[in-house]
Amino acid sequence: MHAPTRLEAHGHVRLDPFYWLRERDNPAVRKYLRAENAHLDAVLAHTKPLKERLFEEIKGRIKQTDMSVPYRRGPSLYYTRTEDGREYPIYCRRASPEAPEQVLLDVNELARGHDYFAINAREPSPRHDILAFAADTRGDRVHTIRFKDLTTGAMLGDEITGASGYLAWANDNRTLFYTAVHPTTLRSYRAYRHTLGADPAADVLVYQEVDEGFSVGVSKTKTEAYLLIASHQTVTSEYRYLSADQPTGEPRLFLQRRQGHEYDLEHCGPYFYVRTNDDATNFRLMRTPVTDTSRQRWEEVIPHRDDVLLEGIEVFRDHLVVEERHRGLMRLRVRPWSGGEEHYLTFDEPAYVARVAENYELDTTVLRFAYASLTTPPSVYDYDMVTGTRSLLKRDEVLGDFEPERYRTERLYAQAPDGVEVPISLVYRKDLRQPGGNPLLLYGYGAYGRRLPRLRRASDPRRLCRSRRAVRPGRQRRGTAGGRRPQPAARSLLRRDRPRAVRGRADHDAG
Repeated sequence: MHAPTRLEAHGHVRLDPFYWLRERDNPAVRKYLRAENAHLDAVLAHTKPLKERLFEEIKGRIKQTDMSVPYRRGPSLYYTRTEDGREYPIYCRRASPEAPEQVLLDVNELARGHDYFAINAREPSPRHDILAFAADTRGDRVHTIRFKDLTTGAMLGDEITGASGYLAWANDNRTLFYTAVHPTTLRSYRAYRHTLGADPAADVLVYQEVDEGFSVGVSKTKTEAYLLIASHQTVTSEYRYLSADQPTGEPRLFLQRRQGHEYDLEHCGPYFYVRTNDDATNFRLMRTPVTDTSRQRWEEVIPHRDDVLLEGIEVFRDHLVVEERHRGLMRLRVRPWSGGEEHYLTFDEPAYVARVAENYELDTTVLRFAYASLTTPPSVYDYDMVTGTRSLLKRDEVLGDFEPERYRTERLYAQAPDGVEVPISLVYRKDLRQPGGNPLLLYGYGAYGRRLPRLRRASDPRRLCRSRRAVRPGRQRRGTAGGRRPQPAARSLLRRDRPRAVRGRADHDAG
């Protein structure tokens, strides 16, 4: 037995009997974990036939040979496909819908000989002739970055180990920015610059995050004009930027971090656009000239609203698309840069998820977005922002006897004990609902401001096919469905509000 470790922070002392398990390379830790797994397998051995039956049933409703909707990125259409009997995706592209397919990466081949394999990042170079990708072979999010020549099909000799998975190309088609993980904490803490053909051991350290509470990522603006180095902590962020045409330049600080200030950046024309919570609990949108990012030069584009959470933006040459959340539902708002009339996309179902999808092209009037609901499988649309017309490109096929018209969705709102409105999404089969009470599967999450990323997670159409009860994904009291609460209040009330909110939602459903 290991003696408990005494930990003291913020005037609070606690004893942690399992602190020693953090030593992941300790043979004793590995032995203990193997024993725990063996015990779990033994205790749940009687459920193995049921688990296998459920797995095969759900798998039988999923189309095994399938393809994603191709999206335009530069000169090519990129897409992903899967094949029956093969576990991993195949990444491909075509010059046009009629052109022959080029397989960029067959992950089934790359995964040979590995117990675990995942590609968590892929970035074509600016001329689209080299592909950088980050592969994880252990499941710990520590990646090896490799490069493939898409003209010859050969892998280049460059291999960068210990990377965290963030990739961003400079415009010279030879320089890749990436981030590395700390060898002990696995925190993404350094940003490097690699030149193709050079020894990775000689890569230039561009930025190091010394605060252990922050992690570092790199990205590129949609305009491809700027490289961004972001430092993020739970409630604080800070950015540096440099011209993608001058990769050896010194990154410039956009705005110095301040505890509690969250912001992120995008670029369009002569401005940086800043989504910020400065004096705006639910965020607002500001802009500042690229030549002067000082706070005094910021001007407001979209003001703060108490009941609407500004989630993000997508920039186009002639339009700005805003993702915002109102009463728990995502809204997509289209604003012409010219100052013309703005409008929202309309959705007919009472509960749904809508989000901006792959939109790499700046010079287009077409918005690609994804949509799903409690009874509508994930779907992909193109929306013409000028004419207001939309085209359904694909809807995931649910194999078997799934019929959406057999189900009904309702959107309800319950009041938490402190008076805050909590959204409820309810789905059930029309012919099975009985007066006086029904079985209910209650499902919800919303801690740390997060929400259910997909409404269908708890009520997937594949599960609805066998369900004889109502399924109701809910949101925890601290979720941001109705906009953010001031952080001190949210934190102090989190623990006591959570169980009461869950009971409140259940009571509301029962009533």
